[in-house]
Amino acid sequence: MFRHWIPWKFLLQRTARSFGFLDPITLLARMRSFAQPSEIQEPIELLRAGIIFHARGLINTRAIQHNLDWVWPYWVEKQFDPNDIAFLPRAFAFNHVNLTHRNWTAVGRPNLTVYPIVDPRGLVTPLYDGWSLDFWIVSEDGKRLLPSKLPQVDQKLRLADNLIITTDCRLEDLVLSTSVSIEICDHKIGLLIGVKANSASKGWAVVSVRPYNPEGIQFVEAVEVDHSGQQWRVNNETIMQLSDVPEQILFSNYGEGDVLQKIGKAQCDERVTCEVGMATSAALFRLSGGQTRAFQATVYLEEELRPASKAQRKENQSWTSSLKPAARLEIPDARIQFLYEAAVRTLILLSAGEVVPGPYTYRRFWFRDACFMLNAILTVGLKDRCRRLLETFFVRQKHSGYFHSQSGEWDSNGQVLWILERFQQLTGQAFSNDWQKAVFKAAEWIKRKRISSSNSERHAGLLPPGFSAEHLGPNDYYYWDDFWALAGLRSAARLAGEFDAASKRREFSAEAQNLEKTIFKSIAAIPESIRGGAIPASPYRRMDAGAIGSLVADYPLQITAPGDERIIKTADFLVTNCFYAGGFFQDIVHSGINPYLTLCIAQTFLRNGDWRWRNLFKTVADMASTTGQWPEAVHPRTGGGCMGDGQHGWAAAEWVMMVRNLFVREEKDKIVIGAGIFPEWLQSGVRIGFGPTLTPFGSIRVIIDNDSNMPALHLDTVWIGEPAPVVTQIPGYKEQTISDFNCTYRLRKIAP
Repeated sequence: MFRHWIPWKFLLQRTARSFGFLDPITLLARMRSFAQPSEIQEPIELLRAGIIFHARGLINTRAIQHNLDWVWPYWVEKQFDPNDIAFLPRAFAFNHVNLTHRNWTAVGRPNLTVYPIVDPRGLVTPLYDGWSLDFWIVSEDGKRLLPSKLPQVDQKLRLADNLIITTDCRLEDLVLSTSVSIEICDHKIGLLIGVKANSASKGWAVVSVRPYNPEGIQFVEAVEVDHSGQQWRVNNETIMQLSDVPEQILFSNYGEGDVLQKIGKAQCDERVTCEVGMATSAALFRLSGGQTRAFQATVYLEEELRPASKAQRKENQSWTSSLKPAARLEIPDARIQFLYEAAVRTLILLSAGEVVPGPYTYRRFWFRDACFMLNAILTVGLKDRCRRLLETFFVRQKHSGYFHSQSGEWDSNGQVLWILERFQQLTGQAFSNDWQKAVFKAAEWIKRKRISSSNSERHAGLLPPGFSAEHLGPNDYYYWDDFWALAGLRSAARLAGEFDAASKRREFSAEAQNLEKTIFKSIAAIPESIRGGAIPASPYRRMDAGAIGSLVADYPLQITAPGDERIIKTADFLVTNCFYAGGFFQDIVHSGINPYLTLCIAQTFLRNGDWRWRNLFKTVADMASTTGQWPEAVHPRTGGGCMGDGQHGWAAAEWVMMVRNLFVREEKDKIVIGAGIFPEWLQSGVRIGFGPTLTPFGSIRVIIDNDSNMPALHLDTVWIGEPAPVVTQIPGYKEQTISDFNCTYRLRKIAP
């Protein structure tokens, strides 16, 4: 009650000035003047995540730069080295964070919400945002194999009936190999790390507990070892079991420095504590000259399991069974084949409980990423998984009808309605009454949310200013939101028809038509001198990198027809003004080359018959890590991640959808076969194929036999209702209309 009578702003301004600080009220007002007035200025969820991230950065600032004699993670070794292109001066940096090598890969099982990660030099972080294990060789003649300091290692992701990350390191005659995987033994979930070490001279293989991870410092306050030396307990919680008895165990606290400096010195302690939280420890295994020493370390992860995983533990955790329904790719290009298979596994891995776009930094829910990822999961045939995950959406719908994952983002309702309709179209499955009610509430929310009156013809009738996709810029009337709302209303209208709700169908259809006219009227009202025939991010923005959001009207929503001049000019602007090293460089927030947005432009080129898609596709393939992963954005000089999670689910989804659309692309009235097939695949002499993949018309599998001068095309189809109109647009071959799906069609070359 009394707060309304206290002049808080005046007191805060006066206090700040009395201590010589900038006036925070005026400063915030100035900051907000760069954005359109909005009911939500900055989403509290994003602010909360940012505070945690930068708090870590502040700790990094205090811990790292005056302890450079320690062994640090790969990104620190690179970013703090003045001889490296990743070097960043730190003079006025508020905090020290990983901006150059945000790369890591998770291991796991299809239905377990545990995501241990491995960095590009084999540093293993078993627990979410936890401490790490590092592996070294120290020889008696003074040589040290420290992977984070090596210029090159060989790291791979092995795809069998498990995910296994192998890291092979070499320094002269020192050779170290590790393999990391999740294993289930005696109903316990363990992270198994196999180690093999060899040194020409005598020395030590070292397992070291480290108080950091790929983001920076993560505290280790205590490490203790049992009398056998094989069972370790970190922070009084997590158990690590060594397969062999180490010959020596060393401990060190922050004041004593890194445990590395104690190797070769006697010590008999069984535990260490550190008030600073920078305890390090090491298990040493004797190496005889020229002989390989092999042992294992297992970290038990039971406390990491979330309730959803505990309920699913009785389900089959086999990768083979989980992948069985998924569309298979057959091409002679081993790299693209591997990236597709790795991407499908990433989508399954990151959808064990709810859909999360990353195993670490982005291990939280957004409707935006989830809908893109579910579209790929659904399209490749994992419909049961998709339905289970869609069920998790509805608990996030507010009474108002708003699907909320982050405040101030108005794209979510359209996205949810779109993916719900995609699910119904591609599976033919009926919706429950609860699902139907959620659809109506979501569409009615969009209708209410639109601006009902305004003096400006540029934004009247659009959705209000919002933060939207955070890489578009400050709050504004983003066309991205409006295109998604339009697609959502269309989906709601079609679903209402499926529900036999004729009045709702008419209501949502009319609203969609009105919004479509409003959007394109708003675009037309922008002076041609500003937009140059293209579509900017909002009615009040000049053409810039944010215009990438407007391409959603083409892909994946197909609101505009192929060849739409506004879409073509938008894509041309982006290629001319916003590309670096062959990929889309997002200046706004990401400040890096974005793999999934590059693929979105490639999809527009593919749909419009523009062969520039090929170069973009190859660029993204080249940006993938050796384990087949993409970060959210790629540093233009180091090639490492500079934004977001090091294994990004949306990027994996776009790669899957791009590969699928090379073989099978949907248009509203037909299916296009083979428009993106590479000519060299057809000249390889081996069979190529993709499928079965789901479409609104049914499932389809494409097979092309290349054992003659006239390749033979065969389609395996299971239609829902009447067969779809199908045309072939295979590069270099005459277009054909497929009418008999029991026949094999010979592909006839176009005469030169």
